[in-house]
Parts: sequence; structure tokens; C-alpha cells
Amino acid sequence: MWSYFEWQPRAEGGLLSNQVRRKVWPRLLGLSPYDLPPHPGRSPLRKHKDYHQVHMDVERSLAHFPRGMRCEQRAVLQEQLVAVILAVLSSRPELHYYQGYHEVALALLLVLGPRAAAALLGQLSMHHLRDFMDSTMDNTWHILNYLLPLLARESPPLHSFMERAEVGTVFALSWLLTWFGHVLPEPAHVLRLMDFFLASHPLMPVYVAAAVVLHREPEVLAGPCDMPSLHQLLSRLPQPLPTESLLAQALNLFTRHPHSQLAQEAAVRTHSSLSIEGSFTALQAASACQRPDWVLQKQQQQPGCQKPSGSQGGPSTLVKAAVWGLSATLGVAALAVTQTALGWGPEVLWKIF
Repeated sequence: MWSYFEWQPRAEGGLLSNQVRRKVWPRLLGLSPYDLPPHPGRSPLRKHKDYHQVHMDVERSLAHFPRGMRCEQRAVLQEQLVAVILAVLSSRPELHYYQGYHEVALALLLVLGPRAAAALLGQLSMHHLRDFMDSTMDNTWHILNYLLPLLARESPPLHSFMERAEVGTVFALSWLLTWFGHVLPEPAHVLRLMDFFLASHPLMPVYVAAAVVLHREPEVLAGPCDMPSLHQLLSRLPQPLPTESLLAQALNLFTRHPHSQLAQEAAVRTHSSLSIEGSFTALQAASACQRPDWVLQKQQQQPGCQKPSGSQGGPSTLVKAAVWGLSATLGVAALAVTQTALGWGPEVLWKIF
């Protein structure tokens, strides 16, 4: 299974090429790269109720396309992006488009192409992004309310300062909705976080947001304690961003402050229940029936490569552990990776090691 990765000891974490991502990303969401739905086509569904909004958002996203891309190439990609988004929305009427959804879809399209991007976007929309796609923003605000209790546990002075400034959590809204794609200028950093989030619990972006705010604690406490100033400071990410150390800290926070505990504190602020909790539990349950070596067996055309009976192609525990392992550039992160991976499927990992 480690042959999936281009491992270089001195390289930064994550999957190190788009070729690897094309193989691994579908598996992280329980999809076989050899069994995808039909191509969504290039003709967008112009009669769809969200067509005009999607088209406008895609037109405004020029800065997030690769630098140096020819105008005609970009035009084709924009058309494909609109088609991919509307294909997902039209096949799942219960989902509601939100501004920023196209940022996640664009990252998938640039790496995977239209067919696989539509498949993964559909799966993400039903799991990791599900609560953002309700008819109201109630659950979105509820997810944001996980942030302040997390900061209070880590740094009471920082939390108190933010409470006195009444800055709230709106500054982090685009971070969660776009998986930081809206605020990161470098496509490589966007893909790095995509690797991380696809292999993580759906609430992991909250922990990364907390890591970013904690990283900026000295700046925050040195500035004026008022809402406009603090909102302006926090809503702009510093550059260069120490991505690897922030992801390591997020893993550490996730281990020490389980989301189940934060949920109790967030509920004080809002009375809401998250769809991702139940749907992700089902996604994890599917992984228990997934043989980690199934894709390699099929790829090598070895005997006994039949898909397990009753399996829905759940995400491979080993692949998840490997992606998290590539994130572990610090010792404390390695501990968090091991603990989380064992929580996903100890019976698989013990057999491997």
C-alpha cells in the first residue's frame, strides 16, 4: 500500500503529486477509482435554479486557477466546473448551493478531471460539507461555535480577549466553507489541506482554524481590543503560512479536545444537531468491511481481488492512516496520528505492523 506514495524523507507532508491524489482521494471517500459514475458532460444545466449564481461565482474565481493558464484553457475549465457543480446539485435536490462551494469543486476538478471530480464532490456534499448545504445556515453557525470553546481550553487569555472585543467567529466562515481555498494564494497549499481534510473527521477544519488563531495569539494580544480591528487581523492569513506545523497542531488539538466534548459547549450557544456526525459514522462503518489491499489487488490483477460482499467501497483505514502519517512531521503529531488511526480500525493496523 505504501507504493501509493512518493515518500521523500525531507519532503513536506501530504500526497506529493496529483498522480498520487488521483488514486488516493477517491479511496478516502469510499469510492473506487475504477468504478465511477458517468461523465457529467460539458453542457451546464442552464435551467437549474442555481445556474446563474454558480456561473457568476465561477467567473469571479479567476485568481484560483493556475497561473499562466491560457484563456481558452481556463474557459473550458470554467464550463466544466459549472457542469460538475450543477450535476451534483441536480442529482441531489436536498442539497442547497452556497457561495464558496465552487472553491472546493475547483480543487477537485484541477486534480481529477470532470468525471471523478463530480463523484467526489457528490460524496463530500453528503458527508463533510453536508451541514453547509442546508436550506438555512443554522448548522453552519453551530459548527463555527466549536471554535471558541476550543480556544478557551487552549488559551484562556486569548479567548477572553476575543470575547471582550466581541469579534465572534465570522472571520473564519470562509475558511470552513471553502476549506481555506478562498484565502490561500498558492494552489499547492490548497491541495495540501485537501489531502489532510479528506483523511480526517469533517470537523477537522475547525481545529485547523483554531491552530491558525493560536498561532497569531501574540499579534492578537498586542493589538487593539475592538471588533473591527481584530476581525480585520484574523480574517487575513499571514504569509507565508507555516502549513505543516499548523496541521500538526490541529492533529494534537483533535486528540486532546474531542469534538464530542466541544459539542456540549457549542450547544450552549446554539441548539442544533449536525448531519455530518451521523453520516460520517456511517462512512466509518463502511470502512470496517473494506480490505485495504483491494485496489492494489485489482490493479495488479491478482486472484482473490473480488470486492467484499456487502461493501459499499468504504474508505480504507490504511490509506487514511498513511495520509495522516505523511502529515506527521512532528513527534506530537505522530502520536495523534497513531491514536486516531487505531480508533478507526485497530484490527487492521495490528495485522499490518
